[in-house]
Amino acid sequence: MAPILFSTYQSQAGVVDDFSQVDHCKDFLYMGTPPRGYFSTSLKKICQRYMNKPHFVTLYDPQKHIPIYSAYIFKKSDGEKRVDFPWMFEPQLATEKGSSNMEPFPQSSSMHKNFEDTQAVLEDYADVVQYERGQMNPDEHQADPLDKAATYTLTNVVPLIREFNFGPWSTQVEVTRKRLNNYCHGKAYVITGVTTSGNMIRRDNLDRVAIPEFMWTAYCCTDYDHNAPYSERYKFPAFGAYGLNDRVNNHMVEVPIKNLEKFLKGKMEVDKNFQIFYSDCVSDA
Repeated sequence: MAPILFSTYQSQAGVVDDFSQVDHCKDFLYMGTPPRGYFSTSLKKICQRYMNKPHFVTLYDPQKHIPIYSAYIFKKSDGEKRVDFPWMFEPQLATEKGSSNMEPFPQSSSMHKNFEDTQAVLEDYADVVQYERGQMNPDEHQADPLDKAATYTLTNVVPLIREFNFGPWSTQVEVTRKRLNNYCHGKAYVITGVTTSGNMIRRDNLDRVAIPEFMWTAYCCTDYDHNAPYSERYKFPAFGAYGLNDRVNNHMVEVPIKNLEKFLKGKMEVDKNFQIFYSDCVSDA
C-alpha cells in the first residue's frame, strides 16, 4: 500500500522538491525544464494548484516573501483584467500538512499570523501606497476563468512602484500579449522574474517583503509565423525584456535571451551556467 499512498500524496502536493514530481506541473516549462543556475537552497518550488488543478509554477523565497520567478503557458486572450477574485495564499509553505490548493485569505487578519513567517500576507501591502501588487503570471495573459483566478495568489506577487507598474511594466505585458496572440502558433512558455538589492517593505519594524530592483520576462515559442513582419519575426522563437522598478529611468529594454541572461548574471545569485530556457529555446526540430 505504501507506494500507492506516496504517489497519491505526490500528485496532490503544492510545495514540491521538484517540479517534475507532480502530475502536469513540469508542463508549464519548455521541455519540462526549469531555469537552471540558482544558488540558494532555501527557495521553495510551488506547483500553483487551484481547484485541484495545477495552473503554473513558482520559485518562491520564503525569507524575502516574494516569488523569484513564475513560469506559465501564455493563453491567447483579450487582455482584460478581472478584479473580483479573492487574494490567496499557499498553505503548504506554512505546514506540510496544509492543503495542496491555494486558498483565500481568512477574513480574520489574526489568522494570517499562522502563515506570515513563510509568505507575504495582505497586511504587508495594506499601508504602502507607493507600491502595487504586481503579478508575475499576469491575469491578462490567461483566458480561462480558473487560470485567471489562480494568478491572484500573493505567492505570484511582488511590490512594484506604481509608476512602473501602470507605465512601462503594463505596457510590456500588453506588447507581449499582442505579439504572442498574433504570431505564436504553438505553445508559448513565459517566465517572469525579479532581481533584488536588499530593499524591503517593513511592517511593525520588521523586514517583510523584498522590493524588486529589476523585473524581467522572457518567452519561448518555437512554432511561430515565419511570414510575420521582420520587426516582430526576429523576436522569435525567444526574446526577453527587463526594466528598473522605479519612478524614473524605468523603461523596459527588449533583448535577446542570451543578453538577458548576461544581464541577470550580474544581478542575481546564479552560477555561470544560468539558463532561462532549456537550450535557449532552440528547437531540435
